[in-house]
Amino acid sequence: MLCKIDNYLRILYRLSGYIAAFFLILVATFILIGIASRIFDFYIRGLAEYSGYCMAASSFLALAYTFGENGHIRITLFLEKAKDKTRKILELWCLFVASIFSGFLFYYFVKMLLISIKFRERSEGADEIYIWIPQLSVAIGSTIFFICIVHNFILLILKKNSN
Repeated sequence: MLCKIDNYLRILYRLSGYIAAFFLILVATFILIGIASRIFDFYIRGLAEYSGYCMAASSFLALAYTFGENGHIRITLFLEKAKDKTRKILELWCLFVASIFSGFLFYYFVKMLLISIKFRERSEGADEIYIWIPQLSVAIGSTIFFICIVHNFILLILKKNSN
């Protein structure tokens, strides 16, 4: 059963990475449209804001995928000098601290989303869309990242010492 959960979570992280890549493509598209609009002298309202929203979505949705692929900056230079048991303890400590910080990130972004929905906040830009719409991707991305950190923490706890 744990293997199935592990596989489903890895699929979730990969899917999150693909969605992040899609939002990154949207950022490039919006920038190119913005450049073209200046050249051909027409204006598209809210284009800069949408580009920013897509960048935030791309950044947060990519967190779990990048962590799962060992793409985040880590302290492996320090950890590789430690012996097996000390290394595992240090890795557990690092993942525990990361779990706490990513948990705060998850909690406060979801709280911010719920407050924005409750008060029907709108963006201050030219588009004036409900701000919860772009905040949704940030909350989802931080939630998936928190799950990923805790998932790796649990995997490290369950991992047997092979050496």
